[in-house]
Amino acid sequence: MKIGLVLAQASEDGAGGTWSEIASIARQAEDGGLDSLWLSDHFFYRESGAPVGSETGYHEAWTLLSALAVATTRVELGTLVLATSFRPPGLLAKMAATADDIAGGRLILGLGCGWNEPEYEAFGYPFDHRVGRFEEAIEIIVPLIRGERVTLDGQWSRVREAAIRPAPTRPAMPILIAAKGERMLRLTARHADAWQTAWFGRPDERYRSRHAGLMAACAAEGRDPDTLDVTVGVSVEESGRDAALPLDPGAIADALAEWEAEGVDHLQFGMASTTPSTVAIILEAVARSRTG
Repeated sequence: MKIGLVLAQASEDGAGGTWSEIASIARQAEDGGLDSLWLSDHFFYRESGAPVGSETGYHEAWTLLSALAVATTRVELGTLVLATSFRPPGLLAKMAATADDIAGGRLILGLGCGWNEPEYEAFGYPFDHRVGRFEEAIEIIVPLIRGERVTLDGQWSRVREAAIRPAPTRPAMPILIAAKGERMLRLTARHADAWQTAWFGRPDERYRSRHAGLMAACAAEGRDPDTLDVTVGVSVEESGRDAALPLDPGAIADALAEWEAEGVDHLQFGMASTTPSTVAIILEAVARSRTG
């Protein structure tokens, strides 16, 4: 099972807001043996109904990913996940092909339909028909990064004889889709190389119910589920509240063994506070789990 870390992207995430601090954490994780690093895609996060000014900020995902592509050498780099609402699908595919080339073929293109309505309202993006818009976007993005030429005259997206030039250097770049509803799970089974669900502590009935939904979607789409990687976001907090794992290497190592027994292919840790000391605890837990 591969193990990754979701990087903090601003001071509100507990790691400081400078690029040098983010890069230092990335190198610590890579040197410590993690398999992947992940970035969120938000303008900001604010609870619906919360007052203006209470936002948590995020540095822009693609800009950071491009910088990480040259600041690291081995780890896979993924987006968890890009909101297809925020960029035209042809541009997103073009950016992904370029970033993957910079990274030497280490990109995992994680995609989703978006969900935090306040940021949509603040920056003028439509929040309606998000799954329908996502479906059209994915029908453009996937063939483009596979090196194909695409024409689509959709309700929300239109391209005519579009192609990425220079051609993608790795047409097999993996596509990950975050999904839990029936329509999104069907699109995952139809188009993706990996499925992502979050956030959990230890495996529970909520996870197993979502996984059963994925299996049903694969059956409906005629997809062999063994060809689709399962990835799971796991929360770690100092207090271990709300079903998150406590910041304890033994407890984390035990949970890793349980997730591996569930057949998970790739796990991403998300932390309430991502600092050198908390990342060191994750690395200790991973080392324990791998030496058994």
